[in-house]
Amino acid sequence: MSRSADADLDFGKYIAFRRGSAEQRAREGAAYAFSGEYRVRRAMTLARPVTLAMEATVRLWKNVAKGELLGSAVKVTDQQFPRLWQIVSKCSRMLHIPTPAVYVAPAIGELNAHTLGTDEDAYIVLNAALVDHLTDEELTFVIGHECGHIHNNHVVFTTALYYLSAAAAFYVRWIVQPAVFALRAWARRGEITCDRAGLLCVADLDTATSAIVKLALGSQKLYKELKIDEYVKQLDEAKRGVGRFGELFRSHPYLPKRIEALRLFAQSQFYRQVTGKGRDGLSADDVDAKTAQLISIF
Repeated sequence: MSRSADADLDFGKYIAFRRGSAEQRAREGAAYAFSGEYRVRRAMTLARPVTLAMEATVRLWKNVAKGELLGSAVKVTDQQFPRLWQIVSKCSRMLHIPTPAVYVAPAIGELNAHTLGTDEDAYIVLNAALVDHLTDEELTFVIGHECGHIHNNHVVFTTALYYLSAAAAFYVRWIVQPAVFALRAWARRGEITCDRAGLLCVADLDTATSAIVKLALGSQKLYKELKIDEYVKQLDEAKRGVGRFGELFRSHPYLPKRIEALRLFAQSQFYRQVTGKGRDGLSADDVDAKTAQLISIF
């Protein structure tokens, strides 16, 4: 997908996406989106197991899952959790989307956040421990990342992958593994798009990087001792070793790849101009070509 700098930098385009045709948004994605994600998503929606899984997911969400998930969570409002509400409002303004519904769920398991539901009825669900674990700026990246899923019409896809993994018994057995494999391949690219959304919201590469790594490590103390550049050097080992094929079964790229992909986007003309850091930088096509090479497994 070829993109000119002038078109990409017109934030009116974002508003047109929300007010205009949903079909157009699904076809083009947001201006900052990783083009490789769109291509995989387009191909994936032609696969029968995926379309059947998505149809089943929408039924599951409307009939059962929405009530179960939100029944134990607390909604974020300007009166309840105003600190989080301000962050959500900031991110939605930056991406020119309606302010999404955000819930804080009990702190169970690993630190994470999810965007679930449908494109018309989307919910961001935050693990409560995130609020204590991250700074406000780091939370801005995380919430901006989740808003990116909404902005790019990812919600049914992320929900399908979540429930195929957590409630596979609900689905017809023969569609589960093919659909999961296809959705994970898309999700690894979708995370790149949404990391870009998060970076646009927080406008600071170091903060975005610290948020990603803290979520992975689950420890603020360990993060303070981590040398990020040394960590990113693991890229060569991750890309050469036999273990790289394990990434085929993951819904996120290996962390060093995510960090390096975010660094590439931070060098883009689009990011630098939107955040007031300068008018120079890499073209969108150059960034996407380098990113595609970076995150490839084979």
